[in-house]
Amino acid sequence: MTPNKAQELAWLRTISGELATLTVTRLEDTLPWYGSMPPSRRSAVGLVAQTGISSFIQWYENPGSTPWIASDVFSSAPRELLRSISLQETLQLIRVVVTVVEERVAPRSDSLREAILHYSRDVAFAAADVYARQAEARGLWDARLEALVVDSILTGESDDELPSRIAALGWHGDGEAAVLVGSAERSVDVDQMRRTARHAGADVLIGLQGTRLVLVLGRMAPPQPAEPGVAPEEPQRTFLEIAGRLADGFADGPLVLGPTVDNLIEASRSARAALAGVAVARAWRHAPRPVPADDLLPERALAGDGLARRTLIEQIYEPLLAHSAELMETLWCYLDNGRSLEATARELFVHPNTVRYRLKKVSEVIGWNATGARESLILQSALIAGSIAQQGGRRPTKRGS
Repeated sequence: MTPNKAQELAWLRTISGELATLTVTRLEDTLPWYGSMPPSRRSAVGLVAQTGISSFIQWYENPGSTPWIASDVFSSAPRELLRSISLQETLQLIRVVVTVVEERVAPRSDSLREAILHYSRDVAFAAADVYARQAEARGLWDARLEALVVDSILTGESDDELPSRIAALGWHGDGEAAVLVGSAERSVDVDQMRRTARHAGADVLIGLQGTRLVLVLGRMAPPQPAEPGVAPEEPQRTFLEIAGRLADGFADGPLVLGPTVDNLIEASRSARAALAGVAVARAWRHAPRPVPADDLLPERALAGDGLARRTLIEQIYEPLLAHSAELMETLWCYLDNGRSLEATARELFVHPNTVRYRLKKVSEVIGWNATGARESLILQSALIAGSIAQQGGRRPTKRGS
């Protein structure tokens, strides 16, 4: 080491405390976010700045250790400090430290001025590396947490920690949710699917399990009422419309949307229905894509899905039975007679228009239209499932029998 360098190092060590004080003062004067920090974090930032000055002195003594000593500037920062200060703010901090050191040290000699330029470059790269690693670790953790949440929804094994895990993922969904299940290649672009879902007004959790792709959809905050003179916001899309926009991200094969539930905590019921629907969707030759799981109720019930049987009974059989035995009898006759109005009217000794009126009332009560081929299959499956579940397995007695 040359005598001049030894003298400069001794001088740098002498003024290191002065440099630290000047740096903290400059931070307070130039960086508003620093002054608004709690005292403990301001102290941590000051420690980082002081470490940077000490690291510069060590680096100047041994430039060969540049990358490692520059990285040490951030080793003293508490973990919560790295999470609370952005990369932009960190670079502002570095700029203040380097500026203070340069103003106080550079005029002494050309060698010190050149050393400051080299060191500031290395410490900037070190800062970028720290935050890149932090972002990567966060991304891996989020991916594992998201997979855990989706798996909990699929299995229905949710616990008290599920809401906090969902919140940790930054879930923006509010209210209703539904589960979409299909197949996909491992190379599926999940980021594009997230963007598509958000543009459609939904948040999404994504789980890729082998070739099975599961999307848990949740509504974003509902649109606010339009003010006078302001164009109203676009109405919310249904989950089926959102699923249609996402269909291109799935591979060929069945794509089933589970029923809508009130919130994400109850999404396991939607997931069970969607998974059961995927297993039997090919039994419906002309099934749309995506297809609602409740449109596959007959196939699911035949395959032994207890949830499908309960849905058929609770949504169709019981409401119809509670409303009117006459409507139940008319529906039975209509389906047993191959959906023939005339044959049904003859069996019930009424006019065909009376049959039409009663079938319209059936549709109003349960929301299914018996005159459609597919819906008539669903209704007949509901009548069969309901009558089997009923004590004795007896259906209502027909008029005149």
